[in-house]
Amino acid sequence: MQGFLNLNKPFDWTSHDCVARVRKLLRLKRVGHAGTLDPAATGVLPIALGKATRLLQYLPGDKAYKATIRFGVRTTTDDLQGEIITSQPCTNLSLAEIETALTQFVGKIEQIPPIYSAIQVEGKRLYDLARQGETVEVPARTVEVFQINILDWREGDFPELDVAIACGSGTYIRAIARDLGAVFNTGGTLAALTRTQSSGFDLTNSLSLTDLEAQLQAGKFQAILPDVALQHLPTVSLPLELARKWCQGQKVAINSHISGLVRVYEAENRFLGIGQSQDEILIPQMVFEPIS
Repeated sequence: MQGFLNLNKPFDWTSHDCVARVRKLLRLKRVGHAGTLDPAATGVLPIALGKATRLLQYLPGDKAYKATIRFGVRTTTDDLQGEIITSQPCTNLSLAEIETALTQFVGKIEQIPPIYSAIQVEGKRLYDLARQGETVEVPARTVEVFQINILDWREGDFPELDVAIACGSGTYIRAIARDLGAVFNTGGTLAALTRTQSSGFDLTNSLSLTDLEAQLQAGKFQAILPDVALQHLPTVSLPLELARKWCQGQKVAINSHISGLVRVYEAENRFLGIGQSQDEILIPQMVFEPIS
């Protein structure tokens, strides 16, 4: 079996837990995932099956989330899973103020990832260093937020804001919650998070682990075709002889001005793999399905 599974990750499961469960259900050794989700987050977790694990690096990086931000609270993890550092009611905070402040979080922004994250510093995961009590200076990095839309606002001692966020790869929504709270000196933390889109997959078409198990028992499960997840890449079609040479690792001449990564097909629409097109030359990057 090869292809993709658009999994709806359940609450309190790690991405690794999901991979292990899918591996067991499908009785498949080669299983991987794109875009790690925190255990407290739910939503789209793209799962690659079989040889499709080799395609994970070519999936688009854009993501979208629905998040709930709680004001008046700061935690060690920047979400409700951590220990509370400060807690102070902030009843005077208004939606109008927040609407204005959110504009500074759209576009290319500098962001310091949470200290409890999977980012590596000097070869060690930040969350491992944090659990060992080590103080580490986390370097800021540039991320891109395409859009933030307000969905709901609930007043109270600890008001909550629901937002839809579209962003590029590497963006931490927990950091946005933390930094938005810092703008008002009230503190802010992520209260809930659902990923609605990831790497070309959408929540509306996702399967829960329960759904997957039911489909397998009924003999109805079908993996998403490998090239369906690569629709963001342009295509190049090769006649049989050129396709055979390309699959053998040879550069081939093509009549195309496309530049960059492309999906490569044999003339009969058989997906062959990923190539690099430049100056009308097609260079093999990853041969997925060689021609015998």
